Amino acid sequence: MELIQSPNPNNYPTIEAEREAFYKSLPPGFRFSPNDRELILFYLIPKIKGDAVPLNLIHEVNIYDHHPQQFAEKYAAQGARKWYFFTPRDKKYMNGGRPNRKAGDGYWKATGVDKKIVDESDIIIGYKRSLVYYEGKPKKGHKTDWIMYEYVVKDNPSSTLPNNNTGMRSTILL
Repeated sequence: MELIQSPNPNNYPTIEAEREAFYKSLPPGFRFSPNDRELILFYLIPKIKGDAVPLNLIHEVNIYDHHPQQFAEKYAAQGARKWYFFTPRDKKYMNGGRPNRKAGDGYWKATGVDKKIVDESDIIIGYKRSLVYYEGKPKKGHKTDWIMYEYVVKDNPSSTLPNNNTGMRSTILL
């Protein structure tokens, strides 16, 4: 006989189960589709501060551990091939500021110029950055069709919190 320990021994609903049940209860046609400002103000900033975040379809996952195709296979898309993730921010060098963008068997390469995200008073609250996934090693990698939009808070609240030097990023994977 094989014993398997239940991952939820008290049979309390998990956050993922609650989230799924909530969205299944909504009428047909409902989509989780926050705009750039809403992503930063209502999801990313509260997440970084450790405050309550509204019920959403943003998964917590380190996107830099895997090839983007693995996320497409594991998580349901929100809308036309869109996935939303909170991911920790890793540094390329311990004392540096450059992010480590190595992921799976490739890397994410920033493209274009960062787009400023402003609140209703036209004050900059963050930035939206486009990244493209390349398979292979940098400089010789093969460009894929995977695009990621990374949202970064302008004045990262995590820098003022004790024991929190990683921060979080909100990511949309297309």
